[in-house]
Amino acid sequence: MAAFRALMLHEAGGKITPRLEMVDEERLPPGEVTVAVEYSTLNYKDGMVLNGVGRLVRAYPHVPGIDFAGTVETSQSTAFKPGDKVLLTGWRVGETQWGGYAEKARVKADHLVRLPHGLTTRQAMAIGTAGFTAMLAVIALEWHGLPKGSEVLVTGATGGVGGTAIALLSHLGHRVVASTGRAEFKTYLEGLGAAEVIHRATLGTPPSRPLDRERWDGAIDAVGGTTLATILTQLKYRASVAACGLAGGSDLSTTVIPFLLRGVNLLGIDSVMCPRESRIEAWRRLARDLPLDRLDRMIEQVPLSQIAGLAPRILGGQIRGRTVIDVHA
Repeated sequence: MAAFRALMLHEAGGKITPRLEMVDEERLPPGEVTVAVEYSTLNYKDGMVLNGVGRLVRAYPHVPGIDFAGTVETSQSTAFKPGDKVLLTGWRVGETQWGGYAEKARVKADHLVRLPHGLTTRQAMAIGTAGFTAMLAVIALEWHGLPKGSEVLVTGATGGVGGTAIALLSHLGHRVVASTGRAEFKTYLEGLGAAEVIHRATLGTPPSRPLDRERWDGAIDAVGGTTLATILTQLKYRASVAACGLAGGSDLSTTVIPFLLRGVNLLGIDSVMCPRESRIEAWRRLARDLPLDRLDRMIEQVPLSQIAGLAPRILGGQIRGRTVIDVHA
């Protein structure tokens, strides 16, 4: 049986230790499709898994990596054949079963999406779960009536979700206001398409009243907590905020007043168990609506051997844009 290289996590006494190892293919989990992985990526959840935070992984040894893209090697499904380019995000791959931080992965056919025309596997992983989540958030705002040429707030702007959301929304003709605590990245955010950059502190104070001055036609929030509570008080009549993160906390202290008097919408975005048809549409939109030159500005590529060392940085909010992992390096 052929062996492949993988980043394997071991647990002993509550401590997680990552090691690059050669693994026999027979140890791969059950699934209809075996993929020769080319690229993966680093998400916040990957940082949690690598550091053993949140008990996302219950069985060790374990191969992390919630995303991957590559080429079908073998398939027992009529949906895919050897040579097909595919990608995977979510479905708790990299948590409850082995993931993409390896040269091979085996998964259910229903969990795979065919690589959209116009994207490479590297670009797909530059987008990854973060960009996919951003696209789902944009689609949700559109479904709830986001007008053309709207002013849209994006929080957590230097992260993967925020950066992709800025690039998408500005390309679609909206005026994007980016919120960040990292003023040194103002030029970077403007290069992605932000028309204005504000400091996160302007949204980080608990609202003093249930309704503030109407400002936002829509918002994509990757922060949560007080920031999300403040956004709800500032949405225009019948506007929506798509909530897709909790970097600022999971609690939400607010009132029903914005919902009753302004008819605003709080839209929850889940990218993990998102139905397959919605995934296919989101990836089609990403291939069409995401400017690849702006995507390139967000990318840092690293070898698999270095990824464990970056986990504390992404958990600490110190990673800008998207980290693409070359699993063969």
